[in-house]
Amino acid sequence: MAKESMKARERKRQAIVARYAAKRGALKDAGDYAGLQRLPKNASPVRLHNRCKLTGRPRGYMRQFGLSRVTFREMALSGLIPGVKKCSW
Repeated sequence: MAKESMKARERKRQAIVARYAAKRGALKDAGDYAGLQRLPKNASPVRLHNRCKLTGRPRGYMRQFGLSRVTFREMALSGLIPGVKKCSW
């Protein structure tokens, strides 16, 4: 389980990225790299981490499901993910 402070920091970064998305796009299209430098560092979408939707775990993230590998395995074993069979883990 991720710390609540880390999850809050990630939510804050997502809000900043959303707020500056249009401005970043306009500056990139214009080729104004000095203007991009003046934006906050956290306005770049590269600084976001993928986190598990249930636990907030940043590592072992499976993009297709939005879950970490640990959560995915637990849900698959309990039958909550349809179409997944246990072969050899």
